[in-house]
Amino acid sequence: MVYATNPKAHFDYNILEAFEAGLVLSGQEVKSVKTGKVSLRGSYVKILNTEAWLIGATISPYQQNNTPSDYDPQRTRKLLLKKKEVKYLFEKSQESGLSIVPLKLYEKKNLIKLEIGLARGKKKYDKRESMKKKEEERKIRRGLS
Repeated sequence: MVYATNPKAHFDYNILEAFEAGLVLSGQEVKSVKTGKVSLRGSYVKILNTEAWLIGATISPYQQNNTPSDYDPQRTRKLLLKKKEVKYLFEKSQESGLSIVPLKLYEKKNLIKLEIGLARGKKKYDKRESMKKKEEERKIRRGLS
């Protein structure tokens, strides 16, 4: 089951490779994710000291009244990846024009997973081109139905 997607990821970036990462969450954050109170908009992945971190993702409190006073919905969360993958992503992210973006948050075998992508930013004309293609596809679908 998919809990959240990053709507701007495929629009702003060309996704070159995708990786699956685990996520370190507290108990109330897991409950909150499973109820759909999560947003990946504006978030990104940073690699620091041979560890991958999700920055900027918002996980709202599960129960507003029972939330700890020090709870931060946008706190930095650790990603669980193999050392080889972290090293590879770090090397690739050092190349100019490449970044690591979260694509979707989903459940796999009762665990919360995050799909991250190694991406290259699109230029303005590439974005216009993709918008034109989408509009043409809509027109075709309208004509058929």
